[in-house]
Amino acid sequence: MNEAQVIALAGVFQSAALVRTTAVNGNQDATALEACIASILRVDVDDAASAFGGIAALRLGLETLVQQLDRNPNDLAISQIAATVLRVERKLSARPAMLQTLREGIEAAQRQVDYLGVTHGTVLARLSELYTKTLSNLRPRVVVQGNPLYLQQPAQVERIRSTLLAGVRAAVLWRQLGGSQWQLLLRRGQLVMLARGLLSGARLDGG
Repeated sequence: MNEAQVIALAGVFQSAALVRTTAVNGNQDATALEACIASILRVDVDDAASAFGGIAALRLGLETLVQQLDRNPNDLAISQIAATVLRVERKLSARPAMLQTLREGIEAAQRQVDYLGVTHGTVLARLSELYTKTLSNLRPRVVVQGNPLYLQQPAQVERIRSTLLAGVRAAVLWRQLGGSQWQLLLRRGQLVMLARGLLSGARLDGG
């Protein structure tokens, strides 16, 4: 277990936390959301932190990771979302044609981002559509429960789907860096310790 792996896993949990809060109360941490969506577009990066724009942008993910893995999480739904995202990524790894479709869709979205910005509604709608055409067809499907008031709003659904796409992107990075299910099961203490250290740095960097 190393810091790069923890950073990537924090990206998964940041996405899961954003999906959960969007579904429950319709709110998103703007900084965390931008970091997640931007990570989708950074296909080729030199290190894990760069994928998210720095450690400070992963503060929510690190906090959530520590909270969920350190004995008594207050919202198990977040861990369930994160676990399913990791399973979806494993299915994706065996689908080269879908990976190519995702890459092409992400490149098309990048051209919109250059003009509109990372979290513009049009960009999120495109990424949401890409998720629907690809990852939503894999099993297990990510089940998102929450307030029907928000789950029936197209804009909120697009935020949820695009954020799930970001979660899978972080899961891909986690696997590329050597992350595995066994590490989550057998090295939880080390993972939490590293996450706490990174979180301290994120708080200092982020103010």
